[in-house]
Amino acid sequence: MRTILLLCLALSMANVRAASERIAPANVQRLAVAWTYDTRDPIESLAHGDPPQFEATPVHVDGRLYVSTPLGTVAALDAETGTEIWRTELAVARDVNYSDFANRGPAVQGDRLYVGTVDARLVCLDRRNGKRCADFGKNGEVELTAGLRRRPQWRGEYGVTSPPAVFGDLVIVGASVADNSRARMASGEVRAFDAATGKLRWTFHPLPAEAAAGGANAWSRIVVDQENALVFVPTGSASPDYFGGLRLGNDGHANSLVALHARTGEVAWHFQAIHHDLWDYDVASPPLLYPGEQGPAVAVGTKVGHLFLFDRRTGRPLFPIVERAVPASDVAGEKAAATQPFPSKPASLAPQQVTEKDLWGATPEDLAACRRLLSTLRNDGVFTPPSLRGSVHVPGNIGGLHWGGVAWDASQRLLIAPVNRWPAIIRLIPSAQFDEARKVFPARETTEQEGTPYSMSREFFAAPSGAPCTAPPWGELVAIQADSGEVAWHVPLGDLREKGLPGSGGPTGSPNLGGPATTETGLVFIGATLDGYFRAFDTRNGRELWKARLPTSARATPLIFTTPSGRQMVAIAAGGHDHPLSTIDTKLVVFALPTGK
Repeated sequence: MRTILLLCLALSMANVRAASERIAPANVQRLAVAWTYDTRDPIESLAHGDPPQFEATPVHVDGRLYVSTPLGTVAALDAETGTEIWRTELAVARDVNYSDFANRGPAVQGDRLYVGTVDARLVCLDRRNGKRCADFGKNGEVELTAGLRRRPQWRGEYGVTSPPAVFGDLVIVGASVADNSRARMASGEVRAFDAATGKLRWTFHPLPAEAAAGGANAWSRIVVDQENALVFVPTGSASPDYFGGLRLGNDGHANSLVALHARTGEVAWHFQAIHHDLWDYDVASPPLLYPGEQGPAVAVGTKVGHLFLFDRRTGRPLFPIVERAVPASDVAGEKAAATQPFPSKPASLAPQQVTEKDLWGATPEDLAACRRLLSTLRNDGVFTPPSLRGSVHVPGNIGGLHWGGVAWDASQRLLIAPVNRWPAIIRLIPSAQFDEARKVFPARETTEQEGTPYSMSREFFAAPSGAPCTAPPWGELVAIQADSGEVAWHVPLGDLREKGLPGSGGPTGSPNLGGPATTETGLVFIGATLDGYFRAFDTRNGRELWKARLPTSARATPLIFTTPSGRQMVAIAAGGHDHPLSTIDTKLVVFALPTGK
Protein backbone atom coordinates (compact mmCIF):
# COMPACT_ATOMS: atom_id res chain seq x y z
CA MET A 1 0.00 0.00 0.00
CA ARG A 2 2.84 2.38 0.89
CA THR A 3 4.42 1.75 -2.53
CA ILE A 4 1.15 2.60 -4.31
CA LEU A 5 0.77 5.81 -2.30
CA LEU A 6 4.32 6.88 -3.10
CA LEU A 7 3.77 6.15 -6.80
CA CYS A 8 0.54 8.20 -6.83
CA LEU A 9 2.32 11.04 -5.04
CA ALA A 10 5.18 10.93 -7.54
CA LEU A 11 2.77 11.04 -10.50
CA SER A 12 0.86 13.91 -8.89
CA MET A 13 4.06 15.89 -8.34
CA ALA A 14 5.12 15.24 -11.94
CA ASN A 15 1.83 16.62 -13.23
CA VAL A 16 2.16 19.71 -11.02
CA ARG A 17 5.67 20.30 -12.35
CA ALA A 18 4.45 19.87 -15.93
CA ALA A 19 1.51 22.20 -15.32
CA SER A 20 3.73 24.92 -13.85
CA GLU A 21 6.45 24.66 -16.54
CA ARG A 22 6.93 28.01 -18.24
CA ILE A 23 6.98 28.20 -22.03
CA ALA A 24 10.56 29.15 -22.92
CA PRO A 25 13.03 29.03 -25.82
CA ALA A 26 14.33 25.66 -24.57
CA ASN A 27 10.94 23.92 -24.69
CA VAL A 28 8.81 25.86 -27.17
CA GLN A 29 9.27 23.11 -29.77
CA ARG A 30 7.03 20.93 -27.60
CA LEU A 31 4.15 23.39 -27.78
CA ALA A 32 0.99 21.77 -29.15
CA VAL A 33 -2.72 22.48 -29.51
CA ALA A 34 -4.44 22.02 -26.14
CA TRP A 35 -7.96 22.83 -27.34
CA THR A 36 -9.88 24.69 -30.03
CA TYR A 37 -13.15 26.59 -29.69
CA ASP A 38 -15.39 27.43 -32.64
CA THR A 39 -17.59 30.51 -32.20
CA ARG A 40 -19.94 28.97 -34.79
CA ASP A 41 -20.67 32.38 -36.25
CA PRO A 42 -21.55 32.54 -39.97
CA ILE A 43 -18.58 33.49 -42.15
CA GLU A 44 -20.45 34.67 -45.24
CA SER A 45 -20.42 38.33 -46.20
CA LEU A 46 -23.48 40.27 -45.22
CA ALA A 47 -25.77 41.49 -47.98
CA HIS A 48 -24.11 44.90 -48.10
CA GLY A 49 -20.45 44.42 -47.25
CA ASP A 50 -17.48 42.38 -46.12
CA PRO A 51 -17.43 39.17 -44.09
CA PRO A 52 -17.00 39.44 -40.31
CA GLN A 53 -13.42 39.67 -39.03
CA PHE A 54 -12.78 37.61 -35.88
CA GLU A 55 -9.84 39.59 -34.42
CA ALA A 56 -10.52 39.19 -30.71
CA THR A 57 -7.95 38.84 -27.97
CA PRO A 58 -9.73 36.97 -25.17
CA VAL A 59 -9.69 38.13 -21.56
CA HIS A 60 -8.63 35.65 -18.82
CA VAL A 61 -10.14 36.04 -15.34
CA ASP A 62 -10.56 33.42 -12.59
CA GLY A 63 -9.96 30.42 -14.80
CA ARG A 64 -12.24 31.56 -17.60
CA LEU A 65 -11.62 33.04 -21.04
CA TYR A 66 -14.10 35.60 -22.31
CA VAL A 67 -14.33 36.15 -26.06
CA SER A 68 -16.51 38.29 -28.34
CA THR A 69 -17.14 38.38 -32.08
CA PRO A 70 -18.24 41.00 -34.65
CA LEU A 71 -21.65 39.35 -35.01
CA GLY A 72 -22.28 39.82 -31.28
CA THR A 73 -21.49 36.39 -29.87
CA VAL A 74 -20.04 36.60 -26.36
CA ALA A 75 -18.87 33.40 -24.66
CA ALA A 76 -17.26 32.30 -21.42
CA LEU A 77 -14.95 29.29 -21.73
CA ASP A 78 -13.19 27.06 -19.22
CA ALA A 79 -9.56 28.12 -19.64
CA GLU A 80 -8.22 24.61 -19.03
CA THR A 81 -10.44 22.76 -21.51
CA GLY A 82 -12.23 25.25 -23.76
CA THR A 83 -15.62 24.01 -22.59
CA GLU A 84 -18.31 26.60 -23.20
CA ILE A 85 -19.76 27.77 -19.86
CA TRP A 86 -22.25 30.27 -21.24
CA ARG A 87 -22.98 31.97 -24.54
CA THR A 88 -24.90 35.18 -25.21
CA GLU A 89 -25.99 36.65 -28.54
CA LEU A 90 -26.10 40.45 -28.72
CA ALA A 91 -28.05 40.35 -31.98
CA VAL A 92 -25.83 42.64 -34.06
CA ALA A 93 -27.80 43.93 -37.05
CA ARG A 94 -27.01 41.94 -40.19
CA ASP A 95 -28.60 44.17 -42.86
CA VAL A 96 -25.90 46.84 -42.57
CA ASN A 97 -22.76 47.70 -44.52
CA TYR A 98 -20.18 48.07 -41.73
CA SER A 99 -17.10 50.11 -42.54
CA ASP A 100 -14.92 47.82 -40.41
CA PHE A 101 -16.72 44.57 -39.58
CA ALA A 102 -14.46 43.51 -36.69
CA ASN A 103 -14.35 42.93 -32.95
CA ARG A 104 -11.09 42.81 -30.99
CA GLY A 105 -12.46 41.56 -27.69
CA PRO A 106 -14.27 42.53 -24.48
CA ALA A 107 -13.21 44.19 -21.23
CA VAL A 108 -13.78 42.93 -17.68
CA GLN A 109 -14.19 44.85 -14.43
CA GLY A 110 -15.13 42.85 -11.33
CA ASP A 111 -18.18 40.73 -12.12
CA ARG A 112 -19.05 42.77 -15.20
CA LEU A 113 -18.04 42.32 -18.80
CA TYR A 114 -18.29 45.18 -21.33
CA VAL A 115 -18.49 44.80 -25.11
CA GLY A 116 -18.59 47.45 -27.81
CA THR A 117 -20.48 46.38 -30.94
CA VAL A 118 -20.09 47.32 -34.59
CA ASP A 119 -23.68 48.57 -34.58
CA ALA A 120 -22.74 51.20 -31.99
CA ARG A 121 -23.78 49.85 -28.59
CA LEU A 122 -21.92 49.53 -25.29
CA VAL A 123 -23.28 46.37 -23.64
CA CYS A 124 -22.81 45.25 -20.03
CA LEU A 125 -23.08 41.54 -19.08
CA ASP A 126 -22.76 39.70 -15.80
CA ARG A 127 -19.61 37.71 -16.47
CA ARG A 128 -20.77 34.90 -14.18
CA ASN A 129 -23.73 33.94 -16.34
CA GLY A 130 -23.79 36.17 -19.45
CA LYS A 131 -27.03 37.92 -18.50
CA ARG A 132 -27.46 41.63 -19.16
CA CYS A 133 -26.77 44.08 -16.34
CA ALA A 134 -30.27 45.26 -15.45
CA ASP A 135 -29.13 48.59 -13.97
CA PHE A 136 -26.82 49.60 -16.86
CA GLY A 137 -28.30 51.92 -19.46
CA LYS A 138 -31.48 50.52 -20.99
CA ASN A 139 -31.73 46.73 -20.89
CA GLY A 140 -28.00 46.51 -20.18
CA GLU A 141 -26.79 48.70 -23.03
CA VAL A 142 -26.06 52.28 -24.09
CA GLU A 143 -26.82 53.48 -27.62
CA LEU A 144 -23.59 55.19 -28.67
CA THR A 145 -24.88 57.26 -31.58
CA ALA A 146 -27.05 59.22 -29.15
CA GLY A 147 -25.55 62.49 -27.93
CA LEU A 148 -22.81 62.75 -30.53
CA ARG A 149 -21.84 66.22 -31.69
CA ARG A 150 -22.25 64.98 -35.28
CA ARG A 151 -24.26 61.80 -35.74
CA PRO A 152 -23.71 59.28 -38.56
CA GLN A 153 -25.81 59.60 -41.70
CA TRP A 154 -26.10 55.85 -42.33
CA ARG A 155 -26.08 52.69 -40.25
CA GLY A 156 -22.63 51.15 -40.17
CA GLU A 157 -20.80 54.47 -40.49
CA TYR A 158 -20.14 54.50 -36.75
CA GLY A 159 -19.44 51.57 -34.42
CA VAL A 160 -16.98 50.04 -31.96
CA THR A 161 -14.31 47.54 -33.00
CA SER A 162 -11.81 47.63 -30.11
CA PRO A 163 -12.34 46.75 -26.43
CA PRO A 164 -13.57 49.43 -24.02
CA ALA A 165 -11.06 50.62 -21.43
CA VAL A 166 -11.83 50.57 -17.71
CA PHE A 167 -10.63 52.96 -14.99
CA GLY A 168 -12.15 52.66 -11.54
CA ASP A 169 -15.88 53.15 -11.94
CA LEU A 170 -15.60 54.36 -15.56
CA VAL A 171 -15.91 52.52 -18.87
CA ILE A 172 -14.19 54.48 -21.64
CA VAL A 173 -14.96 53.92 -25.30
CA GLY A 174 -14.02 55.42 -28.65
CA ALA A 175 -15.42 54.44 -32.04
CA SER A 176 -14.64 53.40 -35.58
CA VAL A 177 -15.87 55.93 -38.17
CA ALA A 178 -15.94 55.04 -41.87
CA ASP A 179 -13.27 56.54 -44.12
CA ASN A 180 -13.63 58.73 -47.18
CA SER A 181 -17.39 58.77 -47.76
CA ARG A 182 -17.75 62.50 -47.24
CA ALA A 183 -16.10 65.54 -45.70
CA ARG A 184 -18.31 65.75 -42.62
CA MET A 185 -18.33 62.24 -41.20
CA ALA A 186 -19.59 61.39 -37.71
CA SER A 187 -17.61 62.94 -34.86
CA GLY A 188 -14.94 60.77 -33.28
CA GLU A 189 -15.34 61.73 -29.64
CA VAL A 190 -14.20 59.55 -26.71
CA ARG A 191 -16.65 59.10 -23.84
CA ALA A 192 -16.55 57.73 -20.31
CA PHE A 193 -19.67 56.10 -18.88
CA ASP A 194 -20.47 55.16 -15.32
CA ALA A 195 -19.59 51.45 -15.04
CA ALA A 196 -22.60 50.77 -12.82
CA THR A 197 -25.35 52.82 -14.48
CA GLY A 198 -24.15 53.64 -17.98
CA LYS A 199 -24.62 57.37 -17.44
CA LEU A 200 -22.27 59.69 -19.34
CA ARG A 201 -19.50 61.07 -17.12
CA TRP A 202 -17.23 62.93 -19.55
CA THR A 203 -16.51 63.49 -23.25
CA PHE A 204 -13.27 64.28 -25.09
CA HIS A 205 -13.61 65.93 -28.51
CA PRO A 206 -10.52 65.46 -30.71
CA LEU A 207 -11.75 68.19 -33.10
CA PRO A 208 -13.00 71.66 -32.15
CA ALA A 209 -16.74 72.30 -32.41
CA GLU A 210 -16.32 74.59 -35.42
CA ALA A 211 -14.31 72.03 -37.44
CA ALA A 212 -15.59 71.41 -40.97
CA ALA A 213 -14.47 67.79 -40.72
CA GLY A 214 -15.58 64.76 -38.77
CA GLY A 215 -13.66 61.64 -37.78
CA ALA A 216 -10.42 61.99 -35.82
CA ASN A 217 -11.83 58.93 -34.11
CA ALA A 218 -10.20 56.63 -31.55
CA TRP A 219 -10.92 53.29 -33.25
CA SER A 220 -7.87 51.44 -31.93
CA ARG A 221 -7.28 50.27 -28.37
CA ILE A 222 -7.41 52.93 -25.64
CA VAL A 223 -4.89 52.19 -22.87
CA VAL A 224 -5.21 53.13 -19.18
CA ASP A 225 -2.31 53.94 -16.84
CA GLN A 226 -3.97 53.04 -13.55
CA GLU A 227 -1.12 54.25 -11.33
CA ASN A 228 -0.92 57.73 -12.87
CA ALA A 229 -4.67 58.02 -13.60
CA LEU A 230 -4.08 58.68 -17.29
CA VAL A 231 -5.91 57.45 -20.38
CA PHE A 232 -3.85 57.17 -23.57
CA VAL A 233 -5.91 57.68 -26.71
CA PRO A 234 -4.58 57.09 -30.27
CA THR A 235 -6.58 59.12 -32.79
CA GLY A 236 -7.15 58.81 -36.52
CA SER A 237 -7.38 61.32 -39.33
CA ALA A 238 -10.03 63.97 -39.82
CA SER A 239 -12.41 63.31 -42.70
CA PRO A 240 -11.91 62.70 -45.48
CA ASP A 241 -8.50 61.06 -45.52
CA TYR A 242 -7.07 62.20 -48.85
CA PHE A 243 -8.26 65.78 -49.34
CA GLY A 244 -7.96 68.43 -46.65
CA GLY A 245 -8.85 71.59 -48.53
CA LEU A 246 -11.95 72.06 -46.37
CA ARG A 247 -10.04 71.52 -43.11
CA LEU A 248 -6.89 73.60 -43.55
CA GLY A 249 -4.50 73.54 -40.60
CA ASN A 250 -3.35 70.79 -38.27
CA ASP A 251 -6.79 69.29 -37.43
CA GLY A 252 -6.80 69.69 -33.66
CA HIS A 253 -6.03 66.41 -31.90
CA ALA A 254 -6.37 64.22 -34.98
CA ASN A 255 -3.51 61.77 -35.75
CA SER A 256 -2.24 62.13 -32.21
CA LEU A 257 -1.38 60.38 -29.00
CA VAL A 258 -3.54 62.14 -26.40
CA ALA A 259 -3.07 61.64 -22.66
CA LEU A 260 -6.27 62.41 -20.76
CA HIS A 261 -6.82 62.72 -17.03
CA ALA A 262 -8.83 59.57 -16.41
CA ARG A 263 -11.29 61.06 -13.93
CA THR A 264 -12.25 64.12 -15.97
CA GLY A 265 -11.30 63.55 -19.62
CA GLU A 266 -9.26 66.74 -19.67
CA VAL A 267 -6.09 66.75 -21.79
CA ALA A 268 -2.91 66.23 -19.76
CA TRP A 269 -0.65 66.37 -22.81
CA HIS A 270 -0.70 65.37 -26.45
CA PHE A 271 1.58 64.80 -29.40
CA GLN A 272 0.45 65.07 -33.02
CA ALA A 273 2.30 62.50 -35.10
CA ILE A 274 0.93 63.69 -38.46
CA HIS A 275 -0.01 67.27 -39.30
CA HIS A 276 -2.97 67.77 -41.67
CA ASP A 277 -3.16 64.11 -42.64
CA LEU A 278 -3.62 63.43 -46.39
CA TRP A 279 -2.56 59.76 -46.33
CA ASP A 280 -4.87 57.83 -43.95
CA TYR A 281 -1.97 57.77 -41.49
CA ASP A 282 -4.14 57.15 -38.41
CA VAL A 283 -2.31 56.56 -35.17
CA ALA A 284 -3.58 52.99 -35.21
CA SER A 285 -1.00 51.39 -32.95
CA PRO A 286 -2.20 51.04 -29.33
CA PRO A 287 0.05 52.96 -26.92
CA LEU A 288 2.43 50.67 -25.03
CA LEU A 289 3.19 51.42 -21.37
CA TYR A 290 6.62 50.23 -20.28
CA PRO A 291 9.20 50.99 -17.56
CA GLY A 292 11.65 53.57 -18.88
CA GLU A 293 15.15 54.11 -17.51
CA GLN A 294 14.04 57.27 -15.69
CA GLY A 295 10.41 56.46 -14.96
CA PRO A 296 7.20 55.28 -16.59
CA ALA A 297 7.29 55.58 -20.37
CA VAL A 298 4.89 55.18 -23.29
CA ALA A 299 5.66 54.17 -26.87
CA VAL A 300 3.40 54.72 -29.85
CA GLY A 301 3.96 53.64 -33.44
CA THR A 302 2.52 55.15 -36.61
CA LYS A 303 1.64 53.94 -40.06
CA VAL A 304 4.55 56.07 -41.29
CA GLY A 305 6.84 53.56 -39.57
CA HIS A 306 7.91 55.96 -36.82
CA LEU A 307 8.10 54.89 -33.18
CA PHE A 308 7.88 57.76 -30.69
CA LEU A 309 8.88 57.32 -27.02
CA PHE A 310 7.75 59.62 -24.18
CA ASP A 311 7.75 60.09 -20.45
CA ARG A 312 4.14 59.08 -19.93
CA ARG A 313 3.55 61.54 -17.07
CA THR A 314 4.66 64.69 -18.88
CA GLY A 315 4.86 63.91 -22.60
CA ARG A 316 8.57 64.73 -22.68
CA PRO A 317 10.15 62.91 -25.67
CA LEU A 318 12.81 60.39 -24.61
CA PHE A 319 14.66 61.15 -27.85
CA PRO A 320 14.50 64.50 -29.70
CA ILE A 321 11.75 64.93 -32.30
CA VAL A 322 12.59 67.10 -35.31
CA GLU A 323 10.22 68.91 -37.68
CA ARG A 324 11.43 68.36 -41.26
CA ALA A 325 10.28 69.99 -44.50
CA VAL A 326 8.06 67.73 -46.63
CA PRO A 327 6.68 68.04 -50.20
CA ALA A 328 3.93 70.51 -51.07
CA SER A 329 0.66 69.51 -52.70
CA ASP A 330 0.08 70.21 -56.41
CA VAL A 331 -3.72 69.86 -56.12
CA ALA A 332 -5.91 72.96 -56.41
CA GLY A 333 -7.43 73.93 -53.07
CA GLU A 334 -5.08 71.79 -50.98
CA LYS A 335 -2.35 73.03 -48.65
CA ALA A 336 -0.21 70.27 -47.21
CA ALA A 337 1.65 70.86 -43.95
CA ALA A 338 5.08 72.34 -44.59
CA THR A 339 6.77 70.08 -42.03
CA GLN A 340 6.20 66.75 -40.29
CA PRO A 341 7.69 65.33 -37.05
CA PHE A 342 10.47 62.74 -37.29
CA PRO A 343 12.02 60.98 -34.27
CA SER A 344 15.80 61.23 -34.05
CA LYS A 345 15.63 57.71 -32.58
CA PRO A 346 14.55 55.08 -33.32
CA ALA A 347 15.06 55.25 -37.08
CA SER A 348 11.95 54.53 -39.10
CA LEU A 349 10.96 50.86 -38.91
CA ALA A 350 9.55 50.88 -42.46
CA PRO A 351 10.83 52.13 -45.84
CA GLN A 352 10.33 55.84 -46.49
CA GLN A 353 11.04 55.93 -50.23
CA VAL A 354 10.63 53.74 -53.33
CA THR A 355 13.35 53.98 -55.97
CA GLU A 356 13.89 51.96 -59.13
CA LYS A 357 16.47 49.82 -57.37
CA ASP A 358 13.75 48.76 -54.91
CA LEU A 359 11.57 47.34 -57.69
CA TRP A 360 11.04 43.62 -58.04
CA GLY A 361 9.05 41.36 -60.29
CA ALA A 362 7.93 37.76 -60.00
CA THR A 363 8.62 37.61 -63.76
CA PRO A 364 10.52 39.85 -66.22
CA GLU A 365 7.14 41.03 -67.48
CA ASP A 366 6.07 42.00 -63.97
CA LEU A 367 9.28 43.93 -63.39
CA ALA A 368 8.91 45.83 -66.66
CA ALA A 369 5.31 46.70 -65.80
CA CYS A 370 6.34 47.95 -62.35
CA ARG A 371 9.01 50.18 -63.87
CA ARG A 372 6.51 51.68 -66.30
CA LEU A 373 4.00 52.26 -63.52
CA LEU A 374 6.52 53.94 -61.21
CA SER A 375 7.58 56.32 -63.99
CA THR A 376 4.03 57.70 -64.20
CA LEU A 377 3.61 58.43 -60.49
CA ARG A 378 4.55 61.27 -58.20
CA ASN A 379 7.17 59.78 -55.88
CA ASP A 380 8.74 62.17 -53.39
CA GLY A 381 9.01 59.93 -50.34
CA VAL A 382 6.96 59.18 -47.27
CA PHE A 383 4.86 62.37 -47.27
CA THR A 384 4.20 62.62 -51.01
CA PRO A 385 0.76 64.28 -51.16
CA PRO A 386 -2.04 62.66 -53.17
CA SER A 387 -2.20 63.84 -56.78
CA LEU A 388 -4.38 63.50 -59.86
CA ARG A 389 -1.76 61.50 -61.76
CA GLY A 390 -1.26 59.16 -58.79
CA SER A 391 1.23 59.19 -55.91
CA VAL A 392 3.32 56.46 -54.36
CA HIS A 393 2.14 56.04 -50.79
CA VAL A 394 4.97 54.56 -48.74
CA PRO A 395 4.83 52.67 -46.36
CA GLY A 396 1.13 52.58 -47.35
CA ASN A 397 -2.24 53.00 -45.68
CA ILE A 398 -2.11 49.70 -43.72
CA GLY A 399 1.26 50.73 -42.22
CA GLY A 400 4.13 50.79 -41.31
CA LEU A 401 3.12 50.03 -37.78
CA HIS A 402 -0.55 49.10 -37.56
CA TRP A 403 -3.23 48.25 -34.99
CA GLY A 404 -1.31 45.14 -33.92
CA GLY A 405 0.89 47.48 -31.92
CA VAL A 406 4.10 46.96 -29.99
CA ALA A 407 5.07 44.38 -27.34
CA TRP A 408 7.46 44.85 -24.42
CA ASP A 409 10.15 42.25 -23.73
CA ALA A 410 11.39 42.74 -20.17
CA SER A 411 14.16 40.16 -20.51
CA GLN A 412 16.03 42.21 -23.13
CA ARG A 413 14.30 45.60 -22.67
CA LEU A 414 13.04 45.52 -26.23
CA LEU A 415 10.11 47.12 -28.03
CA ILE A 416 8.99 44.58 -30.65
CA ALA A 417 6.62 45.41 -33.51
CA PRO A 418 5.34 43.88 -36.75
CA VAL A 419 5.82 46.15 -39.76
CA ASN A 420 4.41 46.19 -43.30
CA ARG A 421 6.54 46.96 -46.35
CA TRP A 422 4.09 47.14 -49.26
CA PRO A 423 3.43 50.63 -50.68
CA ALA A 424 0.16 51.79 -52.19
CA ILE A 425 -0.92 54.15 -54.97
CA ILE A 426 -3.30 57.01 -54.21
CA ARG A 427 -5.14 58.93 -56.94
CA LEU A 428 -7.45 61.90 -56.63
CA ILE A 429 -10.28 61.94 -59.18
CA PRO A 430 -12.42 64.97 -60.03
CA SER A 431 -15.82 64.32 -58.48
CA ALA A 432 -17.59 64.43 -61.84
CA GLN A 433 -15.53 61.41 -62.95
CA PHE A 434 -16.29 59.25 -59.90
CA ASP A 435 -18.85 56.92 -61.46
CA GLU A 436 -16.75 56.39 -64.58
CA ALA A 437 -13.60 55.65 -62.52
CA ARG A 438 -15.38 53.06 -60.39
CA LYS A 439 -16.73 51.37 -63.53
CA VAL A 440 -13.44 51.40 -65.49
CA PHE A 441 -11.26 50.27 -62.55
CA PRO A 442 -13.43 47.93 -60.43
CA ALA A 443 -10.41 46.39 -58.66
CA ARG A 444 -9.44 49.72 -57.13
CA GLU A 445 -10.98 50.95 -53.89
CA THR A 446 -12.78 54.08 -55.05
CA THR A 447 -14.80 56.31 -52.70
CA GLU A 448 -16.71 59.58 -53.05
CA GLN A 449 -15.26 62.03 -50.51
CA GLU A 450 -18.61 63.76 -50.92
CA GLY A 451 -18.57 67.49 -50.33
CA THR A 452 -15.04 67.90 -51.71
CA PRO A 453 -13.92 68.51 -55.30
CA TYR A 454 -12.25 65.08 -55.48
CA SER A 455 -13.08 61.43 -54.99
CA MET A 456 -10.19 59.07 -54.43
CA SER A 457 -8.91 55.62 -55.38
CA ARG A 458 -6.25 53.48 -53.78
CA GLU A 459 -4.61 50.17 -54.54
CA PHE A 460 -1.45 48.30 -53.64
CA PHE A 461 1.65 49.04 -55.71
CA ALA A 462 1.52 45.78 -57.63
CA ALA A 463 2.23 44.22 -61.01
CA PRO A 464 -0.59 43.02 -63.31
CA SER A 465 -0.13 39.54 -61.79
CA GLY A 466 -1.00 40.95 -58.35
CA ALA A 467 2.53 40.40 -56.97
CA PRO A 468 4.15 43.35 -55.14
CA CYS A 469 6.28 45.73 -57.18
CA THR A 470 8.83 46.09 -54.37
CA ALA A 471 11.33 43.47 -53.31
CA PRO A 472 10.71 41.26 -50.29
CA PRO A 473 10.51 41.17 -47.34
CA TRP A 474 6.93 42.45 -47.46
CA GLY A 475 6.62 42.21 -43.71
CA GLU A 476 9.09 42.20 -40.83
CA LEU A 477 9.29 41.80 -37.07
CA VAL A 478 11.52 44.55 -35.67
CA ALA A 479 13.03 44.92 -32.20
CA ILE A 480 14.25 48.24 -30.77
CA GLN A 481 16.46 48.66 -27.72
CA ALA A 482 14.24 50.90 -25.62
CA ASP A 483 17.07 52.64 -23.75
CA SER A 484 19.31 53.42 -26.73
CA GLY A 485 16.76 53.68 -29.55
CA GLU A 486 18.86 51.39 -31.74
CA VAL A 487 17.54 48.52 -33.84
CA ALA A 488 18.43 45.27 -32.04
CA TRP A 489 17.29 42.97 -34.86
CA HIS A 490 14.79 42.65 -37.67
CA VAL A 491 13.65 39.48 -39.43
CA PRO A 492 11.14 38.60 -42.15
CA LEU A 493 7.69 37.93 -40.71
CA GLY A 494 5.87 35.24 -42.65
CA ASP A 495 6.62 33.47 -45.90
CA LEU A 496 4.36 33.50 -48.96
CA ARG A 497 6.34 31.00 -51.02
CA GLU A 498 3.86 28.30 -50.00
CA LYS A 499 1.14 30.54 -51.40
CA GLY A 500 2.79 30.59 -54.81
CA LEU A 501 4.74 33.85 -54.66
CA PRO A 502 8.42 33.36 -55.55
CA GLY A 503 10.94 34.78 -53.14
CA SER A 504 14.57 35.79 -53.55
CA GLY A 505 16.31 32.99 -51.70
CA GLY A 506 14.66 33.24 -48.28
CA PRO A 507 11.38 33.97 -46.51
CA THR A 508 9.40 36.62 -48.33
CA GLY A 509 7.78 38.16 -45.28
CA SER A 510 4.07 38.88 -45.50
CA PRO A 511 1.68 41.79 -45.26
CA ASN A 512 0.42 41.49 -41.71
CA LEU A 513 -2.34 42.66 -39.36
CA GLY A 514 -2.31 41.45 -35.77
CA GLY A 515 -0.11 41.98 -32.76
CA PRO A 516 2.73 40.35 -30.80
CA ALA A 517 2.78 39.07 -27.20
CA THR A 518 5.85 38.21 -25.11
CA THR A 519 6.70 35.82 -22.30
CA GLU A 520 8.95 36.62 -19.35
CA THR A 521 11.24 33.84 -20.58
CA GLY A 522 12.25 35.60 -23.80
CA LEU A 523 9.74 34.57 -26.47
CA VAL A 524 7.53 36.68 -28.70
CA PHE A 525 4.45 35.04 -30.23
CA ILE A 526 2.71 36.42 -33.30
CA GLY A 527 0.31 35.30 -36.03
CA ALA A 528 -0.74 38.28 -38.21
CA THR A 529 0.59 36.95 -41.55
CA LEU A 530 -1.32 35.74 -44.61
CA ASP A 531 0.40 32.35 -44.67
CA GLY A 532 -1.67 30.92 -41.81
CA TYR A 533 1.09 30.17 -39.30
CA PHE A 534 1.46 31.07 -35.64
CA ARG A 535 5.12 31.69 -34.73
CA ALA A 536 7.44 32.11 -31.76
CA PHE A 537 10.71 34.05 -31.97
CA ASP A 538 13.66 34.31 -29.58
CA THR A 539 13.72 37.88 -28.30
CA ARG A 540 17.50 37.81 -27.93
CA ASN A 541 18.15 37.62 -31.66
CA GLY A 542 14.87 37.31 -33.58
CA ARG A 543 15.46 33.69 -34.54
CA GLU A 544 12.27 31.81 -35.36
CA LEU A 545 12.06 28.88 -32.93
CA TRP A 546 8.62 27.42 -33.60
CA LYS A 547 5.62 27.65 -35.87
CA ALA A 548 2.30 25.87 -36.11
CA ARG A 549 -0.26 25.91 -38.88
CA LEU A 550 -3.62 27.40 -37.91
CA PRO A 551 -7.03 26.73 -39.48
CA THR A 552 -6.48 30.03 -41.29
CA SER A 553 -4.44 33.19 -40.80
CA ALA A 554 -4.62 35.01 -37.46
CA ARG A 555 -5.61 38.67 -37.78
CA ALA A 556 -5.46 39.10 -34.01
CA THR A 557 -3.15 39.55 -31.02
CA PRO A 558 -2.37 36.50 -28.85
CA LEU A 559 -3.10 36.15 -25.15
CA ILE A 560 -0.57 34.40 -22.87
CA PHE A 561 -2.19 33.27 -19.62
CA THR A 562 -1.82 30.82 -16.74
CA THR A 563 -4.71 28.63 -15.61
CA PRO A 564 -5.60 28.00 -11.95
CA SER A 565 -3.70 24.70 -12.14
CA GLY A 566 -0.54 26.62 -13.10
CA ARG A 567 -0.50 25.61 -16.77
CA GLN A 568 0.70 28.34 -19.10
CA MET A 569 -1.21 28.65 -22.39
CA VAL A 570 -1.24 30.82 -25.51
CA ALA A 571 -4.52 31.67 -27.25
CA ILE A 572 -4.88 33.07 -30.76
CA ALA A 573 -8.00 33.85 -32.82
CA ALA A 574 -7.71 32.36 -36.30
CA GLY A 575 -10.28 34.38 -38.18
CA GLY A 576 -8.60 35.05 -41.51
CA HIS A 577 -7.72 38.23 -43.39
CA ASP A 578 -10.44 38.52 -46.08
CA HIS A 579 -7.74 38.26 -48.74
CA PRO A 580 -7.30 35.92 -51.74
CA LEU A 581 -4.41 34.20 -49.91
CA SER A 582 -6.50 33.63 -46.77
CA THR A 583 -9.94 32.34 -45.81
CA ILE A 584 -12.43 33.46 -43.15
CA ASP A 585 -12.86 31.24 -40.08
CA THR A 586 -14.12 31.38 -36.49
CA LYS A 587 -11.64 29.36 -34.40
CA LEU A 588 -9.93 30.24 -31.13
CA VAL A 589 -6.87 27.98 -30.89
CA VAL A 590 -5.06 27.47 -27.56
CA PHE A 591 -1.56 26.00 -27.28
CA ALA A 592 0.26 24.57 -24.25
CA LEU A 593 3.13 22.30 -23.30
CA PRO A 594 2.05 18.67 -22.89
CA THR A 595 1.32 17.48 -19.36
CA GLY A 596 2.43 14.15 -17.87
CA LYS A 597 5.20 12.12 -19.45
